Amino acid sequence: MRSMWKGTVTFGLVAIPVRLFAATQDQSLSFHQVHIPDGSRIQHRRFCAAEDSEVPYDEIGKGYETADGRMVVLTDEDLAELPLPSAHTVQVLAFVPIESVDPIHFDRTYFLEPEKSAVKPFVMLRDAMSKAGQVAVTKIAIRQRESLALLRVYRDDIVVETMLWPEQVRTPDFDFLRADPPQVSAKEMKMAAQLIEAMAEPVFDADAYRDEYQKALKELVRTKIEGGDTTTPRAAATTDDEVTSLLEALSNSIEASRGSTSSTSRPAKTSPRKTPATKRAPAKTSSKNASPDKSGATRKSSPKKAAPKKATTAKK
Repeated sequence: MRSMWKGTVTFGLVAIPVRLFAATQDQSLSFHQVHIPDGSRIQHRRFCAAEDSEVPYDEIGKGYETADGRMVVLTDEDLAELPLPSAHTVQVLAFVPIESVDPIHFDRTYFLEPEKSAVKPFVMLRDAMSKAGQVAVTKIAIRQRESLALLRVYRDDIVVETMLWPEQVRTPDFDFLRADPPQVSAKEMKMAAQLIEAMAEPVFDADAYRDEYQKALKELVRTKIEGGDTTTPRAAATTDDEVTSLLEALSNSIEASRGSTSSTSRPAKTSPRKTPATKRAPAKTSSKNASPDKSGATRKSSPKKAAPKKATTAKK
């Protein structure tokens, strides 16, 4: 497993360096959105409607829209300045019985692994919580999102159970809860109790249950593959605009890699552009006035005919 977080669990004056791992995994089949007639993949592009163009990742931030339609833009730099004491520290705030925590607050579960130098205090905390029948209330920040959390013992390990904040849990508000409850007879209650007793199991056995839908879905896919019911998607067509965008992106990348030099000292391009024979540009003509080479022919310039030094300030 790959560690997704490194930090320290603090228990009084004891500090336990640990690593965090996802405790669950999705076993569902992964699907793509495709065009049904030919099976081609559907692309989702980051598109700015105002500028009618695609947007690169480094120009995408977080935005909060106000009630009157204004937008508050937050960058990574803005978020990095926010106080987040739980970013790398899990401080035990209190110990409570697990029965006092309603499962509706549970969000995600993560395994903890102690560093080699901290196995002893880790085991001490684990065994102490197990013997006391208590869980630890903490806070933890994962991917710049702080959550309430519990530390609890699970199969000789300590797991982090991230939790929802109280304001994230809704209160049930339905008409039948506000109305007078219906009268249930004693005989009906007795029969319900007998049914519960007949269906009761001593413990919950997760292995006794299976995801029948996923099983049938995988069988459906396997049957289609074995029966040859598959499609080979056509290669995506490349438009002139896409070629132009790619060339511009490559050109901008090259310019960015030369960013350490000032724009005034940028060397002139050594590859001259071909102009029509009847309107051949003189040697001192600025590069912005030269016509683009569309013939595909190349012509090497002599070192003696290089552009004058003042031409280096010419803009593209």
